[in-house]
Amino acid sequence: MLDFFLTKVKGLFSTPTDVSRTSKKEKKVTKNNKTEEPVSLIVDSPEEKNRVVFSPTKTSSPAPVDTSKIDAQIEAALQNAKKIEADTKAKEAEVFRRLSSLDEKERYLIQKEKSIDQQTLDLKKKLESVDDLYRKQLDKLEAISGLDIEKAKNLVISSTEKKMSNWIAKKIEEAKDNIRQKEEEITKEIIVDNIRHGLTDYVAEYTVSTISLPDETVKGKIIGREGRNIRAFEKATGVELELDETNDIRISSFDSTRREIARISLEKLVKDGRIQPLKIEQIVAQTKTEIDKILISEGKRICQEVGAFNLPIDLIKEIGKYKYRFSYGQNLAKHTIEATKIATGIAYELKADVNTVRLGALLHDIGKVVADQEGTHIDLGVDLLRKFKIPEKIINCVAEHHEEKEFSSVESVIVYIGDAASGARPGARYEVHEEYLKRMKNIEEVAKGFPGVLSVAAYQAGREVVVIVEPSAVSDSESEVLSYNIAEKLEEEAKWAGQIKVTVIRELRVSSVITGNKINKNAVKED
Repeated sequence: MLDFFLTKVKGLFSTPTDVSRTSKKEKKVTKNNKTEEPVSLIVDSPEEKNRVVFSPTKTSSPAPVDTSKIDAQIEAALQNAKKIEADTKAKEAEVFRRLSSLDEKERYLIQKEKSIDQQTLDLKKKLESVDDLYRKQLDKLEAISGLDIEKAKNLVISSTEKKMSNWIAKKIEEAKDNIRQKEEEITKEIIVDNIRHGLTDYVAEYTVSTISLPDETVKGKIIGREGRNIRAFEKATGVELELDETNDIRISSFDSTRREIARISLEKLVKDGRIQPLKIEQIVAQTKTEIDKILISEGKRICQEVGAFNLPIDLIKEIGKYKYRFSYGQNLAKHTIEATKIATGIAYELKADVNTVRLGALLHDIGKVVADQEGTHIDLGVDLLRKFKIPEKIINCVAEHHEEKEFSSVESVIVYIGDAASGARPGARYEVHEEYLKRMKNIEEVAKGFPGVLSVAAYQAGREVVVIVEPSAVSDSESEVLSYNIAEKLEEEAKWAGQIKVTVIRELRVSSVITGNKINKNAVKED
């Protein structure tokens, strides 16, 4: 195509003169109006009629034509044509490629549609098969039980209602009995009025701490608006505050560790003066982290009292726990100091190993402060002392002080005598107090066994239990069910008479903190 176009263009510019396509002779006039000889036109035979032969006249030769410019134009046109042809072919190839891609996608979609239709059909068949199997199993279950679905539902509902009715009726009867018992309590108050002060002295030593306030305004701050501060304090510490007309506040709790934390926290709050729920929680949390320092300080005091030195610091901390542990109403720290002094005096008289006796008596009840393991206090104490690499003679004194094993040395006998002399003296121990502690701890352990429970505090000798739950784990409706389940569990496992009130507290708190790292210049007043 391009060659043909080039040939035509060159043919237009290759003739030197004009040619007349007539069969007659014509005259040609020049610029000087002179007549020249006509050009002879020779026509060949019919076979060659398409061939034209020019016979030039005898005239002067024409002016030469500049073909370089024409060739440049022809070349430019040729290049433009080639470019257009290349672009056209590229676009044509792109169109073919896209058409091919669309064809492939169409085939894929058609195949996918067929696959989905087949899967839908298979799924429908499976669902029908499951429904059929469910109906058959339901019919078989009804045939075995002799009950249809509605009868089974009614049976479950009636059983639950019956159980709840019995529980409600029982609680109503217990409430009536409690009211009738109050009549007897009024008459008993007259009888026990004279011995109440003696009992108060005993309770003050073991379950009550007293703090004196500087003035009445501090008492008002502790109570807070509508009692919110005192409620927050009791919730955070697990103790009970008792306020009277004087400026004294009594902190009551069966757990001596809680009572000590509450006492220190309350003293810090009174000294600080800023008493509010958030500050109370911060002070109590800080005091709980500082309890280790208190235990070490108390352990050093006990060791100095009996003359024992150079013990590992962790063992001294365990000894410090004696202050918050009671054995049948007898404070373990006082009992240990007393037993150690008695045993040491006997060792001096018998010329025995005084240091072995001193440490054996000091550590003979160390297992009673191990609360996170199971076992007797003797086994726990022996295991603990072996961790600290205590000499075997001292460990034998601990293992044999209850005569569970035969005495291996005279020092073991002396430690046994010191322990028995301190615990067996009149008025040293009260089994009632020990049972009271076991009951309170048992109540709290039962409540802590339920999922979602954060903390438990027992008040009023176990007659009131406050349970704090995790708000993200227990909803409002689940809290009601949890309260009922805890009460039912306590009723099954508790071995005492009386009414127990279970209160479940679900509290959600949300707080945000903003750090002022950027200053708004427009908000700053310029001088």
